[in-house]
Amino acid sequence: MRTSPKTSSVLGLPVHLSDNYTGWLLQCLEKEQGVHVVTLNAEMAMLAEKDPLVAKIIKEADLVIPDGAGVVIYLKMRGQQQQRCPGIELAQSLIEGLGSNGQGNVIAFYGGKPGVTAAAADYWRGKLPEANIITAHGYLSPEEQETWKNTLKIQQPRLILVGLGVPRQEVWIRENRALCPQAIWVGVGGSFDIWSGTKSRAPGWLRNNNLEWLYRLYQEPWRWRRMLVLPQFFLKSLFYRH
Repeated sequence: MRTSPKTSSVLGLPVHLSDNYTGWLLQCLEKEQGVHVVTLNAEMAMLAEKDPLVAKIIKEADLVIPDGAGVVIYLKMRGQQQQRCPGIELAQSLIEGLGSNGQGNVIAFYGGKPGVTAAAADYWRGKLPEANIITAHGYLSPEEQETWKNTLKIQQPRLILVGLGVPRQEVWIRENRALCPQAIWVGVGGSFDIWSGTKSRAPGWLRNNNLEWLYRLYQEPWRWRRMLVLPQFFLKSLFYRH
């Protein structure tokens, strides 16, 4: 029986607390126990308030990590000291843990624009020559999508990273998780863009001061409307009662 990390709550949504999410996930793999990981940030928490399906997916996930600064601040306001765990960093640690152990550990990248996901895989193959990575971009035709699903079913990757954006990636994982029931499934947003070199991450000093969202807004000004949920999340954080 799997023992989950301690659970807290953010706006009624579960968040698991740990200083070693990677270790826990690798233990699950050793026990052949599949895991759906949700990387929770303020934007997703606010979306869950409007979309019952998103809320349901988060509540049913096996592991919910504090991806966003807002989530960590919310927990701190309630006496919970928890380090932020960006989804891209969790994914990197899992790739490093599995990719260095030979061809037996298949890793799947799904999502992103044509060419980007393949370039992200090439980046990791350069770092980990033994890594066995299969890829598909996020613009597959219905026929190509079925072929990709069949590939997953046959190859049974240990780690499946899905970069389709929120909430599409979470919904896709929920609908297809039965294809590889013993795998770790993680929605990774724009991580393939970073690994491929298409975009860059915020400098360390911004990340360390919980300002990575500001750098993303600088890179993608069109996101400003989506960023309006941040002050809404903060106000709810002040007054929300469990």
